Amino acid sequence: MMMMSLAGLRKGGGDSKYFSTTKKGEMHELKEELNDQKADRRKEAVKKVIAAMTVGKDVSQLFPDMLNCMQTANVELKKLVYLYLINYAKSAPDVAILAVNCFRRDANDQNPLIRALAIRTMGCIRVEKITEYLCDPLRRSLSDDDPYVRKTAAICVAKLYDINPELAEEQGFLELLHDLISDSNPTVVANAVAALSEIASFSVDGSKVFAVSGSVLSKLLAALAECSEWSQVFILDALATYQPSSAREAESIVERVSPRLQHSNSAVVMSAVKIIVKYVDLIESQETVKSLTRKLSPPLVTLLSAEPEIQYVALRNINLIVQKRPSILANDVRVFFCRYTDPIYVKMEKLQILVKLATDRNAEQVLLELKEYATEIDIDFVKSSVRAIGRVAIKLERSAERCINVLLDLIKTKVNYVVQEAIIVISYIFRRFPNRYESIIATLCENLETLDEPEAKAAMIWIVGEYAERIDNADELLETFMDAFQDETADVQLQLLTATVKLFLKRPDGAKEIMESVLSMATESSDNPDLRDRGYIYWRLLSTDPEAAKRVVLSDKPVIVDDSSQLEPALLDLLVENIATLASIYHKPPSAFVKRTRIPLGSGMRDDDDDDVGLESSDDDDDDDDSDDSDDEGRGKKKKQQQQDDSEDLLGFGGLSVSGGNGGGSGSDDLLGGFDAPSMGAPASSAPLTSRLSPAAAEGLQLDADFARRNGSIYLDLDFSNVSSQTPFGKFAIQFNKNTFALAPSSVNVDLGTSLMQGGPKSRFSVPIVTRPEMAQPGVAPNLVIDVALKNVAVGAINYFKVTLPFYVLFTEQGRADKKGFIDSWKTLGDAKGQAATLRGLVSTQMDAVVSLLEQHNIFHIATRNPAADQRVGYFSSKTTTGAMVLAEITFKDGHDACKVNLRCEVSQVLPFAHEAFQRLLVK
Repeated sequence: MMMMSLAGLRKGGGDSKYFSTTKKGEMHELKEELNDQKADRRKEAVKKVIAAMTVGKDVSQLFPDMLNCMQTANVELKKLVYLYLINYAKSAPDVAILAVNCFRRDANDQNPLIRALAIRTMGCIRVEKITEYLCDPLRRSLSDDDPYVRKTAAICVAKLYDINPELAEEQGFLELLHDLISDSNPTVVANAVAALSEIASFSVDGSKVFAVSGSVLSKLLAALAECSEWSQVFILDALATYQPSSAREAESIVERVSPRLQHSNSAVVMSAVKIIVKYVDLIESQETVKSLTRKLSPPLVTLLSAEPEIQYVALRNINLIVQKRPSILANDVRVFFCRYTDPIYVKMEKLQILVKLATDRNAEQVLLELKEYATEIDIDFVKSSVRAIGRVAIKLERSAERCINVLLDLIKTKVNYVVQEAIIVISYIFRRFPNRYESIIATLCENLETLDEPEAKAAMIWIVGEYAERIDNADELLETFMDAFQDETADVQLQLLTATVKLFLKRPDGAKEIMESVLSMATESSDNPDLRDRGYIYWRLLSTDPEAAKRVVLSDKPVIVDDSSQLEPALLDLLVENIATLASIYHKPPSAFVKRTRIPLGSGMRDDDDDDVGLESSDDDDDDDDSDDSDDEGRGKKKKQQQQDDSEDLLGFGGLSVSGGNGGGSGSDDLLGGFDAPSMGAPASSAPLTSRLSPAAAEGLQLDADFARRNGSIYLDLDFSNVSSQTPFGKFAIQFNKNTFALAPSSVNVDLGTSLMQGGPKSRFSVPIVTRPEMAQPGVAPNLVIDVALKNVAVGAINYFKVTLPFYVLFTEQGRADKKGFIDSWKTLGDAKGQAATLRGLVSTQMDAVVSLLEQHNIFHIATRNPAADQRVGYFSSKTTTGAMVLAEITFKDGHDACKVNLRCEVSQVLPFAHEAFQRLLVK
C-alpha cells in the first residue's frame, strides 16, 4: 500500500514537479513547510521529502519534523510518513523510538486501514527498540474484529520472528498464528499459513513449527475455494507437505484440488499440479489415475500459450513431469513444436521435451520437425536440433535408420557446423548400434577436410579407427591429422592414438610406421599425463603380447544409452515435490542453492542485515554516553548491557562465563577451559599470518590469523595488537560458523594473560581446533573459508572475519603408504579419479628439497624414478583427517622452472583442494 503511494507520486502527472527540487536552502524550506499550520502545505512538503528520498537525497535531518506529521487523520499523508520512517529508522533508531506512541495510538484507531498500516509499518522497521513495543499492539491485532487487520498482523508475526525469534516464541505468537488457521475469513487463514511456512523455513526443525495435520487439512481445504489467487498458492503449497494416511484420503484431496487446474493464474495451476502428481502414486484405482492424467494435460498445454517467461518456467516443470509420468503429455507432442517467434531459451527447453516424448508412433513427425530446425539461423539451436535427432535414434531402435537418413540429408547441405555436429551424432549411433550402418562411412569421409572442431575431429577419428578394416585408405585418413598432432586438443590426441593402434592391430602391414610415430609423440613429446600413460600402456602391450593387446583394445564396448538429460530417481522425486519453486527451474535440490536454517554468524556477516546480530550497538552506546540527560544515560547503560547479553546469545555461548574487565580478574582457568596458553604449542617466532582484521573495523584491535598443524593437532594462531583503543583488553570469546570440514575451537574463551595497552607489543595466542559433527555444513558447495566471530570482552564489540584454511593442515601423520599399496591404489583409481595441473615459479626444482618441504606437511615421499636423463618423477602420499588418501605424481624436467602435479583420490571433491595445497607449498 505504501509502495502504491510512492508509485502514485512518480507516475501522477501533477506530482512530477516534486522530483525536480534542487535549489539551495531546500532543506530549510522543507523544515518550515513540514511545521506549517496548514494541513495542505504539510502534505505538499511530505510529498517533496518522499520524492527527494526516492531519487537518493539524504533527508534524514528532517526526521523529527516528519514525525510531527504522523499525527494526522489523512490516510494518504500517514502512508507517506510511514514510508519515510521505514527508510530512515535504521539510521536513526534513537529518534525513531519517539514514533512509538503514535504507532500505538494508530494501532487502536477506529479505522481498520490505519490499524493495519501501523502494525505493518512497525513490523517493517527493523529496529530492536521499536520491536519491543510491537508485541502488545500485535497481540491485539491478531484478534481484531476486522479481517484485514488480522491478515496483516499474521504476516507481521513472520517479520517479528525474522528480527527476534526468541521474542516471538516467548510471547506466544506462534500459537496465536495456529489459532488463526481456524479463522472464518479464508484470507486470514491463507496469511497465517504463509507466515507459519516462512517461519518454519527459518527454523532448524520446521516440522515442529508448522505441520499439516488431519484437523488442519479440513480447514485449509475449506478456505481454498474462497480466498484470492495468491492465498490459494500458499494453501496449496502447505497441502503439498501433507502425507495422506490412505488412498481414499489422497483421492479426496485430489478431488478438492482439481478445480484449481482451471484457474487463470499460472502459479495456482502449477501448485495444483504439484499436489496431484505427488498424490497420484497413492491412488489405487486405475480409472481415477487415468482420469487425473487426462485432467493434467490441458492446463499444462494452456501454459504454453502465455508469455515466454511463463512458458520457460512451465517447460522446466513439464520436463520433470514428463520424466516422472510421460503418459500425461504423450498425445500432445505437437504442442512442443518450436515456433519461429519463440526465444531461444524456450526453443531449447522444447527440444528436451520433444526427445522425451518421442515414440515409434510419433517419431516421423518429430524427426521432420527437428530436420526443419537444423536449417535455421541460430547456430546453437541448430546444433542442439542435430543432437536431438541422434538422441531419438539412440532411444528408438526402430527409428534409428530414419534418423540416419535425416542426418545424411543434413550432411549434404555442406553447412560446416551442421556437418560436424552430424558426424558427432553418428559416432554415438555407431556406438549404440555397432556394425549396422557402416555403409555411410564413405559419405562421412568425404567431409574429413572440413572438420575444424575438436569434438568433430575426435568423432571422425574414432569412426575411422573402429571400422579401419572396412576403410581402404584408413591409414591415409589418419595421416592427415598427424602433422598437427602437437597442436590438437587432448581429446583428439587420445582418439588418434587409439585409432592408430586399432589400425595396426587390424592391418599390421601398412600401419606400423604411423603407429610408431604416434606412440613416440605421445610418450616422448607430450605434456599430457593421460596421453603419455595411455601411450606407455599401448607400447608395452604391443611389445609383450600383441594378442592380449587385441583383446584389450578391440574388445566389445558396452552399448550406450541416452541419459544426458535424465535425473536420478531420488532427485527426480525430490524435484517433483518442489514443482512450482526455484528448485524445479534449476533442476537442483533446494539445499544446493539456498540455506533454509537460520545461522547467527551467517546472518551477521551480511552487510545488508546488520540489525539481526546487534552490530549497531557501538553507535547506540556512543549516542547514549554523549547525552546530558541522566535518564537517557541510565537507559543507554541498561541498553548497552542488554546488547552485550544479546551478542553473547547470538554467538551461542549460552551459560559460559565470559569476564568483563580489562584483562585481569579471576577465573582465568575457567575461561581457558582447562588449557594453559604455553601448553598449546604456540610458536616462539612471530611468523606473519595470512588473514587480517583491521583496526578501523575492530575498535582499535588489529588481529592477524592463520591455521597451522603442530604435534598432530590443528591450531588457529592469532596475533593481537592494540593499535588505537584507549581501553586495554586481554580477554576474548571466539566461535566458528558451520564449515565444510566441521572445525570448531576447543573452547570459546581466549585469555591473553595480560592487558594489551595502546601502541604496545602484539601478543600471540594459539587456539586448539577440534572436529565436531554438528559444525558440518551439508548442502553447501565445499570451500576452504572459515567464518570466525570474535568478541572483545573489554569493549563489548563483536567482529567478524574470514580465514582461509590451508588444506595441507588437514594432512595427518598417518598418511605414508607402502610402495605396493601405492601402486595398487594408483592403478585402481585411474584417470577417472585424477586431476593434473602445471605449477610454475617453484620454490625449488631439486627433488631432495621438494621431498623435505612436503614431508614437513605430512605429504610423504614413496619413490623416485628417472624415465629420461633430464626428467625426475616423485611419488607421494598423504591422508586427510576425514580418511581420504591423496596420491601424487610430481614430474620435474631440467631447465624448466615448472613441474606437473598429477593427483588421484577416491573422493573427487578433495582434488581441487589438494591442488591448492601443493601450489601453496611449492610455488613462491
